[in-house]
Amino acid sequence: MAIYDTMQFIPNDVVTVATGLAASMGQFLLSSGTKGKRYATPNARILMHQPSGGIGGTASDIKIQAELILHMKKVMAELTAEQTGQTVETILKDNDRDKWFTATEALEYGFFDKISAHAGSVAGGGGTANSSNSEK
Repeated sequence: MAIYDTMQFIPNDVVTVATGLAASMGQFLLSSGTKGKRYATPNARILMHQPSGGIGGTASDIKIQAELILHMKKVMAELTAEQTGQTVETILKDNDRDKWFTATEALEYGFFDKISAHAGSVAGGGGTANSSNSEK
């Protein structure tokens, strides 16, 4: 969550662009960009699922780690609901197992705001040196 916290901490707008695959935390970070400045390329795929992790150690350690993962699941579902406009219940149902989205499906779900085939149509020129064609 350090990248997410940094994105929220800084005063700048954060432009996010999914190219190819935004999976797991990649989906979460894509959705965490500044609303109106979240993009995906036409052939991008988005994967959402619940947090996962390896657990080991004593029974007490396993219980502690499981509680941490369950807490993270709740927090991330609440944040994803806020970012997408979906309900927390919908997010929890949809992320129970791997759920794949095409760019169009992910746009409709609310993970990002626009499908863009060219950097020039992305706020700030999509990070390209020549941003003369970018949205102002």
